[in-house]
Amino acid sequence: MKNPGPDMTISPAQPEHFAALRAIELAAFETLREAGAVTGQAVANSLKDFADFSRDGLLLAAFTPDSTPVEFVAGVVENRWLHIAEIDVHPDWQRRGIGRVLMQALLSTGQQRGLAGATLTTDNMAAFNAKFYATLGFEVVEGESCPLHLRSQKEEEVEKGFDPARRVGMRLDF
Repeated sequence: MKNPGPDMTISPAQPEHFAALRAIELAAFETLREAGAVTGQAVANSLKDFADFSRDGLLLAAFTPDSTPVEFVAGVVENRWLHIAEIDVHPDWQRRGIGRVLMQALLSTGQQRGLAGATLTTDNMAAFNAKFYATLGFEVVEGESCPLHLRSQKEEEVEKGFDPARRVGMRLDF
């Protein structure tokens, strides 16, 4: 377990947390909506998705002292890459540095597993997305430098209605 501060603990999320993680994701969707990054009905990962992330050991959450999850990060392994599938902070807990600690913990897991690096897709205009990931060492990738799974992910997002002008793929080599 990692401790991001005196009032938070980071540890793997368990099945009894999955419903709360979905609620965090739905609440965080509204922050993205306010930033213009998403439109439409709020969506969240399914309980099965969370079970898959958890089974692979790639679902971490930040917990308050009373064991309430307030943020999570989820990943999947795509070829030799750790793909960050989701990171969400409940709006009441944003801007406290917890997201950075969570991301660093998951990235450390990917490094320990000997993966090539990490990838993600994000909105390139919301100040707390692409710019935040750049502070962790991620770089925008396009064309041949963009891993195939990342190109596919971006295409799927556009098909779901995301604005292609706002979506970018990012990569961090370990």
